[in-house]
Amino acid sequence: MDKHSKTAIVTGAGTGIGRAVALALLADGYRVALAGRRAEPLQAVAAESGAAERALAVPTDVTDPAAVKALFDATLAAFGRVDLLFNNAGTSAPGVLLEDMALEQWHSVVNVNFTGMFLCIQQAFRVMKAQSPQGGRIINNGSISSSTPRPNSIAYTATKHGVRGMTKAAALDGRKYDIAVGQIDIGNAATNMTKRMTTGILQAHGEMVVEPVMDVAIVGKSVLYMDSLPLEANVLFHTVMATKMPFVGRG
Repeated sequence: MDKHSKTAIVTGAGTGIGRAVALALLADGYRVALAGRRAEPLQAVAAESGAAERALAVPTDVTDPAAVKALFDATLAAFGRVDLLFNNAGTSAPGVLLEDMALEQWHSVVNVNFTGMFLCIQQAFRVMKAQSPQGGRIINNGSISSSTPRPNSIAYTATKHGVRGMTKAAALDGRKYDIAVGQIDIGNAATNMTKRMTTGILQAHGEMVVEPVMDVAIVGKSVLYMDSLPLEANVLFHTVMATKMPFVGRG
């Protein structure tokens, strides 16, 4: 399918990685539904893109099944189909000792990062298997925390490990509908969430270390690559990270 007729949904599109990916898709000719909790940042992304006529701002709470359905319904009403879901909305808890984490903090992270991601996958399946031509692509934002934790991050790490399992299960279950499901694991893309990397972040050996970051626009390029493949091919897992960050090896 020609990219200029493809429609994408991006969750968490108002800031950070979601914003960067939405801007990359709009710049490449996609029609994009921008989902996030607040309307103002979504509208700002649409205006910034210079392609507001191909952008649809849909305030959405991904933890609410009715809101997720409304997001997909609005996208279908505006653009007719859904070819790509960038399943990106996420949150983290304060970096507290495991034994001091409040249950409310745990539930908040699980509801967004795990349940919210499942609800979006589920609704994408319902839409993609019913449309003609059938199928589409789902790219989950897993984070490098889907394989390797940072200190004091049990809720975030647990949910991102869970996303890895959802990606595998959905990739398997999506085969019969021509739905390709993959995951992008991002390390130290420069956003407001990762500003602490540039001032010092706790390492496993107990020291605070400044870590390199990369331009967040690189993530947009990665998503474009993953979605450039025909549906007969799937990037199941893709890692893009700041080259010199202390992730592989021993720092």
